[in-house]
Amino acid sequence: MLAAELIDPMLPALKPTDSVGQALDWMQEHRIGQLVLIDQGDYRGVVSEELLMDIPDGDQPLSNVMRLFEQIYVYEDQHLFEIMGLILQNRMDVVAVLNEGREFSGTISSNELLKQFAQELGVQEAGAILILSLNERDYSMAEISRLVESNNVKIISSYFSSAAYGMPDRSRLTLKLNRRDITPVISTLERFGYQIEAAFANAPVESIDQERLDSLLRYLNT
Repeated sequence: MLAAELIDPMLPALKPTDSVGQALDWMQEHRIGQLVLIDQGDYRGVVSEELLMDIPDGDQPLSNVMRLFEQIYVYEDQHLFEIMGLILQNRMDVVAVLNEGREFSGTISSNELLKQFAQELGVQEAGAILILSLNERDYSMAEISRLVESNNVKIISSYFSSAAYGMPDRSRLTLKLNRRDITPVISTLERFGYQIEAAFANAPVESIDQERLDSLLRYLNT
């Protein structure tokens, strides 16, 4: 999913002639800590509630404090994952979207972005989550997919996390599967030498540390 598809049409854009007080009122109305400011269609920056709250004169226009605004934006053709990284890195509530001509197209909110990100990963889909611990040199998604699918189970999404540099910890592969009964999948993976670090499912799994799994299942069922 691209930035142009993630724009929230309900979020307003501020103008330099708007007052500090008006901007704070809009933020409160939309329950958001930041809004984008534009000037005749051109992007000027992101206005934060934290910044505006420190300004004693709420009647002064935003143009007086524009030099303090964050200049963070994305382009219409940037992918969801890129935008997510940018928002998390800069701790943004919103990010402006620009077209090829650097004109303002709209605003993406972090809340909507998280919802779309969850859908892309299949978080809301019924099924199990499996975490494998493995050496990076042994990582082969093609082989792991073949082993999982040999049990008539599909991988909805996956995430690979490399071990930290210089640390003895092994890398981790997180799999979201389309079935809850993953005992056959675990048996197959273990038979081929894969180490299961954790499993999250509603069906009993007996081939890994049962005490640890039971505590996870109790947490999921609360």
